[in-house]
Amino acid sequence: MTTAKVPTKSVSRASQESKQTFGPDRLTAFYRSMLLIRRFEERAGQLYGMGLIGGFCHLYIGQEAVVVGLQACLLDGDSVITSYRDHGHMLACGMDAKGVMAELTGRADGYSKGKGGSMHMFSRQKGFFGGHGIVGAQVPLGTGLAFAHRYNEDKAVCCCYLGDGAINQGQVYESFNMAALWKLPIIYIIENNKYGMGTSVERASATTDLYKRGDAYGIPGEEVDGMDVLAVAGAGAHAASYARSGGGPMVLEVKTYRYRGHSMSDPAKYRSKEELKKMRTEYDPIDRLGQTLLDSNVLSESDMKEIDKDIKAEVLKSAAFAEQSPEPAPSELYTDVLADT
Repeated sequence: MTTAKVPTKSVSRASQESKQTFGPDRLTAFYRSMLLIRRFEERAGQLYGMGLIGGFCHLYIGQEAVVVGLQACLLDGDSVITSYRDHGHMLACGMDAKGVMAELTGRADGYSKGKGGSMHMFSRQKGFFGGHGIVGAQVPLGTGLAFAHRYNEDKAVCCCYLGDGAINQGQVYESFNMAALWKLPIIYIIENNKYGMGTSVERASATTDLYKRGDAYGIPGEEVDGMDVLAVAGAGAHAASYARSGGGPMVLEVKTYRYRGHSMSDPAKYRSKEELKKMRTEYDPIDRLGQTLLDSNVLSESDMKEIDKDIKAEVLKSAAFAEQSPEPAPSELYTDVLADT
């Protein structure tokens, strides 16, 4: 059994800068957004156990600071694409919890009309282009989105998320080469949660400084504490500005940690209980931001309890909505097969 290295608790320069940038309302919004993702995923896990969610289901619990911090740096017109661990990204992009939960349960009111499930739902209106089940497949697709941004001269950027398990895939480096060659406006965010399925990054990668993987193509990279939403927001703001101004692609290795197994069927016996407990008690991203809000008198403990109460009610409504939504009609098998031109 390999013990994963945990991130440093020291606050990075990027985190310090972002604390100065974001006021109390924005910091509270970060807290609410992370808590919504946490409570939503906890409920999704329960629905899976009840047999209401079929197929695969990969939960984002523990990694909430990554997408919330990055989303704070994006503008209208920017695009987001990710892998199969995607519920948190959808919610952070502003997709309605009811529609996401309905899709998870395979209902007609879901974002993909109940035909995509956990791994394949989209919202062009929110700039979210999936959810992709093939490991690493989103990287060339995201590079294509960035090409479209440059071709259309819309000054937008693409955030392309991938995991440490995907970083060794060949299409990743083909995409890096193309993005660097054409200076495409894309941020490649490596969500390094320490384990690709059941194998630690140390056992799977010859070099574990993943933020350096773009060096051969002249792509700058940065390592970020992914358990600190403010550090992520600071690094993301720099990367977005760099890509948006014509600098080309950038790689962010965001060191994070998933509390649950790779998917709902994974007992996660490849890591120790002590490691998991240490991460949850000392590095939890929601607790860390919550303590910052308490220390700076932005929120009180009663405020936090009220926020949690409101979010739990919202999540319960989304689950009730999903359960009441009808299943897709059989005729839906023949729709959305070909694109309208």
